[in-house]
Amino acid sequence: MTGHYGQSELTDADVIVALGGDGFMLRTLHRLQSTNLPIYGMKLGNVGFLMNRFHAENLLDRLARANTVELVPLCMVAKTEGGGETRALAINEVSLLRQMNQAAHIRILVNDTVKVKELVCDGVLVSTTAGSTAYNLSAHGPILPLGTQALALTPISPFRPRRWRGAVLPSSVRIHFEILDSYKRPVSATADAQEVRSVVSVDVFEEKTIRLKLMFDPDHSLEDRILDEQFL
Repeated sequence: MTGHYGQSELTDADVIVALGGDGFMLRTLHRLQSTNLPIYGMKLGNVGFLMNRFHAENLLDRLARANTVELVPLCMVAKTEGGGETRALAINEVSLLRQMNQAAHIRILVNDTVKVKELVCDGVLVSTTAGSTAYNLSAHGPILPLGTQALALTPISPFRPRRWRGAVLPSSVRIHFEILDSYKRPVSATADAQEVRSVVSVDVFEEKTIRLKLMFDPDHSLEDRILDEQFL
């Protein structure tokens, strides 16, 4: 591809073309977020939900006709047992998971109001619309159509409350997780691929100052694929 179309330095580029799978696309979005350049992906990996079909021909014409979608990432602020604080961005989801054999005990607050006093579970996650068809879907969370101003809050293997299966929340909310009995029941927090161990609290909210731009062929839109996932 480089031999056929040439290559530019990032400072001179108008578009980034990423070749790989969804994991590579997520790494590219994180690594090159500061460039503010749109990214056009083509699938060369196993999963390509965020990618276009691979064709070596007519790349410039495809770029000219592509539609641009803006994604708003989540910000995770995780505080640890040792007093440290880590901030990280998530394009798909922020997930909390038990680190050992014992179930996690987690209190959930939304906009400073307790909504779940004590969730006994393997974990819990907050998903964006783009990420709602990934880990969130495998945990039986709802698929959120692209453009919906919402987040999915989904428990992972919940034991108590027995009938709680999660919630769909406005994207404007701030979600706070408190880890109960954290020394005995340690929990890790992960924003996409960045993990923080032994957390005592985690805050999650949309980072509205950041817009990540993905480009898609007109006949292969991300919105259509998210819609189609509900009928598979």
